[in-house]
Formats: sequence, C-alpha cells, structure tokens
Amino acid sequence: MNILCGYNANIDAINKVEGARMAKMAEAYEGEIADAMLKPPGIISSIPDFFAGLFLCMQHGTGAEWMVRDRDVFRWLRDNFLEGSFLRMGGNMGIMANVLSELGASRVVPNVANPSELQMSFFSRKAIFIPDQGDVRNKGCSGNNENDLIHFVFDFRKGNSFTFLGNDISIPRENRFIATFDPLNFELYIDDKFSIYALEHINEMDGALISGYHMLREDYPDGSGYAEKLDRSIEQLKQWKELNGRLHIHIEFGHFSSEQMAYDVFGRLFPHVDSMGMNEDELAMLVHMNGLDANGILKMDANAIIEAAISLCGTSGHGRLLVHTREFVLSVSPGGLMKPGQTLESLHFGVNCAAAFACSGKLGDRDFIMEIASKIDESEFGKLQMKRIGDTIPCEHRNTNGNTFVSKYRGHDICAVPARLCEDPVSTVGLGDTISSAIFLRELELRS
Repeated sequence: MNILCGYNANIDAINKVEGARMAKMAEAYEGEIADAMLKPPGIISSIPDFFAGLFLCMQHGTGAEWMVRDRDVFRWLRDNFLEGSFLRMGGNMGIMANVLSELGASRVVPNVANPSELQMSFFSRKAIFIPDQGDVRNKGCSGNNENDLIHFVFDFRKGNSFTFLGNDISIPRENRFIATFDPLNFELYIDDKFSIYALEHINEMDGALISGYHMLREDYPDGSGYAEKLDRSIEQLKQWKELNGRLHIHIEFGHFSSEQMAYDVFGRLFPHVDSMGMNEDELAMLVHMNGLDANGILKMDANAIIEAAISLCGTSGHGRLLVHTREFVLSVSPGGLMKPGQTLESLHFGVNCAAAFACSGKLGDRDFIMEIASKIDESEFGKLQMKRIGDTIPCEHRNTNGNTFVSKYRGHDICAVPARLCEDPVSTVGLGDTISSAIFLRELELRS
C-alpha cells in the first residue's frame, strides 16, 4: 500500500517536573509570575508566562497547552530543558506514518514541515519516503536544529510539594503542562515538495491519512484566521480525489481548543473524505455543538456513541465515523461502503496493534503483534458494552461473534469490538493514532 500522510509531525521533549527545582528557577521572576497567574495569558510571550502556566497547572492538577509566541523564550526553553529530556516523535501524522511503515506499508510519504536531522531521526527506517530526499533508511537529511518544532511536555506527579510566593503547593493529581513552539504546524503548513510529489504520483497512491487540523487557531499574530488554511487543505484533498477516484482518505480529528472551530472544521471537512476518527471526548464536543446530550458519550456508553455518530453522519457527510475509546472501538457508516466482515477484521487488527504497542513499546511484524495481543485480555467494560448494544438496539439484522458486534441499524452498518487492556503498559502515548492507522492500513489491504 502506498500512502500519503499529512500534516503534523514534531518533536516531543518530555520532562519529569520537580516543583522545588522549578520554584528555584522562577525566583528571579516572582512578581511578573504572580501577575500572570492572576490573569493567565494562555500563551507564552515571556519566561514569566511559562512559569505561570506551569505553576497554575501544578497547583490545580490540571493539564494545558500554551503556544510559545516568542523565539527568545523558545531558545531559553531549549537551553534549560532540552538536554535531559526524553525525545520522541510527536504529532498525530508523525506517529501514524511510523505505524504504517512498521506494519508493512510499501511507501509512506509524509508532509514534514521542518525536516531537520533531529526530526528525521524519529521516523521509521522501513518505508518512509521524503519527497526530494528519498528513503529515510538510505539518506540523511539536513536541517537547522534552531528551527526544530518542539513540544516541551512537563509531566508532574501527584503529591509533589514545593513552596512558591509564600504558598505551600501540593500537586493534587498527576498531569502535564505543554509549552509548544510549533509555528508551522499551527498554520497547517503544507510543504511544496510534498504537494508536487502527491500530484505527480497520485495514481500510484492507495490512501491518504491526514491529521493536524486541531492545531489550527482561531486567530494568528498577522490578523488572519484558520479559514484560509483549512480551505487550502480541502482543495488539496478534493484535487487528489478528482485525479484518483479510488483514493481512500481518512482524517484523524483531534481535540480542538474551540468547540465552534471543531464543529466548523468537521462540517466542512467530512463531506470530502471517506472516514474520520476520533475519541469520545472529541465526539462529545461535536455532539454538544449539535444540540444533543453528550453525557452518555463521556461515560463511554456505546449506544449513546452510536446514536451520536449516526446523527453526525446524517447531517454532515456520507463517510464513516470511527470512534476509539480506551474500552472499545466502533465504526458507524452508511450501508455499502465496505463489507461489515472486512470492517470487523480491521477493527480487531487495530485493537491488537495498540495492545501490543502498549505492552511492548514497539511494533514488530504481524506474528509478533498477534503473539503479544493474544495474551492480553479484552476490556470487561468493553465486553459489557457489546452486550448492551445487542440488548437495546432494534437491529434489522444482527450477527454476534463472541464479544464483537455487527449490525445494520437505521440504514448504517455498525461494527464494534472491545479493546485489549495491558495491565502494565510501557507506553500509552499515541494509542488512538496507532489504532486508527492500523485499521486504515488493514482496510486498504482488504479493499485491494
């Protein structure tokens, strides 16, 4: 399978935060930090802004991501925190491109906003191909590391205590504060070489796996908005479809900073793609904007998720919605898009890949994946939800196989499987991206 991947790849720099050390570093800025904590700016334009966001999150045990707007502050973060950080591939597209490569895709062509040596070092060496540079495994890549797109992730743990501004702070729960310097991906940057390659080779492509829309912002420093950036992407997807009618396009939605923007992006994108993936939180945001009750979705009630997905399919497009939660994965699509048995096989493949990755921290060949996944128990909550779907949905036709569910309901094909839960995961980062990209690859294979 040959697959185009857009748009967001970056570098994650993970730091384990000790409150006392951070408070010591912040002493020189105490007055400015106090002011910023009273009126949180939501962005980072100064060093005190960074500490204000971090300390607010630590004080309340909440998570947040603030954009670094000042390059000098970014350099300060690099100088103080890059060394000693755990570095990894970041960005939905970067993670999904690696999954596709490791799972056996023939050629994976990513849009890389900044192909620096550090960024390229995190790509899989198996099937990644960079336009105008070639196979990652065969060629080195040059770039200025001063321009690396880095998301500094500051993880803090429950119970860590420290004193700042005369106040004793004990962190109530574990969470993270993210200081993100990523001006290109925030713009939904599309590399010219990627665009040219895609057009020249579009008839060789089997699919396109696209993400990064959730990084868009309502407004930018130059006064522009997200609409023109979204339109540029939509035009690209439409052009690909016009040139290659068999190209299958999947969008991984992501968590937006604004409900209204999420709803607008979904409504404008969905009619132009074949499928869209999201978790229950992202689905709940769309449903809330649609005037429906989201409580059942947030509780991972499979029946509520099915009803919501059908509603969104009916009002916003013709494609399939893939909803992946910690406990189960389900697909809702208008009838006839794909044989339900093929969808079911693809869902199982995605669940097995995610479970194997969670337990081992890596993806090997498919025998390796099945060997590990077969030893991991299915979610008890997920299995209960499969039963409840069968008990409550008046199906036109139902076929149950063990703990899975396949049905026709209100003109839609419904397929659902429980997740497999690793008791002691090596990694939980990117599991949703792993599930979606593995399902996508298996569906392309079964269609071919």
